Amino acid sequence: MQEQRRFDVWAAGAAYERYMGRWSRAVAEEFVARLDCADGLRWLDVGCGTGALSAVVAARRSPLRIVACDRSEAFVGSARATVPGPVRCLVADASSLPVRDAAYDVVVSGLTLNFLPRPAEAVAGMVRALRPGGLAAAYVWDYSEGMQFLRRFWDTAVALDPAAAALDEGRRFPDCRPDALRALWTGAALVDVSVTALEVPTVFADFTDLWQPFLAGQGPAPGYVASLTEPDRDRLRDAYETAVSSRPDGSIPLTARAWAVSGRKGEGRESPT
Repeated sequence: MQEQRRFDVWAAGAAYERYMGRWSRAVAEEFVARLDCADGLRWLDVGCGTGALSAVVAARRSPLRIVACDRSEAFVGSARATVPGPVRCLVADASSLPVRDAAYDVVVSGLTLNFLPRPAEAVAGMVRALRPGGLAAAYVWDYSEGMQFLRRFWDTAVALDPAAAALDEGRRFPDCRPDALRALWTGAALVDVSVTALEVPTVFADFTDLWQPFLAGQGPAPGYVASLTEPDRDRLRDAYETAVSSRPDGSIPLTARAWAVSGRKGEGRESPT
């Protein structure tokens, strides 16, 4: 597991934006649009990254306030620079949130739970921060099937190098499936739990637009690419280009699916100690 996690590098905001951030913003819009909550509430964003989800909340839900936290200092710096409105950005680990009990109406987490060593512990912390009756919701990419550009990348990489299977997010992250997400939420004693699919288009201008972000070293797949020798990297690039279909204008139309889970903290429930 430690060997796998050394590829989970998330430190440079600009590189993340090119690789995943543009799609993160699109799925954040879908997620917030479907949340069953009012405007003018207190929000906590756990694992905020560069601030994509908090920015959508600020723009769409007129929050009373947002506290956004992430363990990456660079990502928190990006969030501070990009999220408008009444937001406070903190460097903090999801498993030890520096917030008061029952202080928030909505606690959310976007594309983060699968990268945490103890996701159930993080969800318990989210519930601790939530007022009775408040909403806890999160979403993660469907790495096993629905995140097409990554699915095709790993299928290609494993065909060339079977050892790459150990790094494939579809195999590594069993929590990125509906039943596992539901179990996390019900295990935290949340009620009215539901899991839904969110799907967004991921259209690349050409193969260069698809491939270049894999060279920046941000995330498991780019980390794997960085570990290859130049000949092996060229072989992977050529095989990957063959594995994706392009339109006559060179663009590559794919889609990305995420699974979203939500539930409420029971009325009158005490926060765990």
